[in-house]
Amino acid sequence: MVDNTKIEICSRCIYDERTPAINFDEEGVCNYCHMVDDLLARYKTGSDEGVKEFGEIVEQIKKDGKGKKYDCVIGVSGGTDSSYMVIKAIEYGLRPLAVHYDNTWNTAIAAQNIRKLLDKLNVNLYTHVTDNKEADDIFKSFFKAEVPEMDASTDLALAEVLYRAANKVGVKYILEGHSFVTEGVSPLGTYYFDGKYIKSIHKKFGKLPMKTYPLMDFKSFMKWVGVKKIKKIRPLWYLPYDKGSARQMLQDEYGWEYYGGHHLENRMSAFTHSYWLPKKFNNDQRNNAFSAEARMGIRSREECIKEYGEEPYIEAELLNYVKKRLKITDKEFDDVIFHGNNKNFRDYPTYKKRFERLRPLFYSLAKANLVPMSFYIKYTSKSEL
Repeated sequence: MVDNTKIEICSRCIYDERTPAINFDEEGVCNYCHMVDDLLARYKTGSDEGVKEFGEIVEQIKKDGKGKKYDCVIGVSGGTDSSYMVIKAIEYGLRPLAVHYDNTWNTAIAAQNIRKLLDKLNVNLYTHVTDNKEADDIFKSFFKAEVPEMDASTDLALAEVLYRAANKVGVKYILEGHSFVTEGVSPLGTYYFDGKYIKSIHKKFGKLPMKTYPLMDFKSFMKWVGVKKIKKIRPLWYLPYDKGSARQMLQDEYGWEYYGGHHLENRMSAFTHSYWLPKKFNNDQRNNAFSAEARMGIRSREECIKEYGEEPYIEAELLNYVKKRLKITDKEFDDVIFHGNNKNFRDYPTYKKRFERLRPLFYSLAKANLVPMSFYIKYTSKSEL
């Protein structure tokens, strides 16, 4: 992992010189720390001004949702951030519909966490379930494609399902439980996905047609943000947020259970982040969260570097579960992981160049909360390696 005697490491976080598109200022601070500083200033995160600004957004949500059963939708996974987000929405007097995308790889803990939380808060749940064989066929396609974004189909599907649910119940707001303060920012050019990327890989390597999978192509994306004008709000970009305290509150008041780490509430997500990325691509994305903790003083930089040097936690029998479900032999698995031909999104058709050409448009959409500012920063940037 990180050997700070041989390579340059940011003086504020734990990103090092091997991080894509990184550069350091005269004080040794990396551009990603400055990116977070810019976001903190833009959204006044955690300050009285940030809280006030979010309060004004809430009032507009209530006004626009008057007379409707719901005034917003919230994606839930059973994880800390999304669970906390539902609670905050209720505290602010909002009437959310919880939305879940089930790729059929959920852990039992995640399902129980969702049920316990929503039952106690009396919040309704809408779930879209993709056929398990279809979901597995998409995952196996990405395995064969040998690209980092093994679980990208889940992230894109959740986004599409949230838009569909919001449109179905007639609301214009999606609340997302994402915090750049605690989760950090992913390095530019390391992890990318869009509807064309998923479709092209599945077309080349998949065997089953996409019937139940909710693919978001460019046309549907622009329909949601440009025609329907459904806004995405990330409250934790405005509000103060302590993830440790949130987790403890969920456990004490809702019987919620911790699942062992970020992304581990879903088995495919756990495989992607604990094994696929570190072992095949030497890309351990724990450094995003560890860098965030060091950057914000949540933990010491030295403590974060030390933990990052340890192997990621892997659930017992997880690898056997993945092989069995995806019908991958031990030899095929080892050949791809340890001897494969690693590729990335530049090796397959995507919308990336189109997003770059439309950069001014997406900046306007981001300022209007119609797409997240992080989408504008990462997806329309031309800084690729």
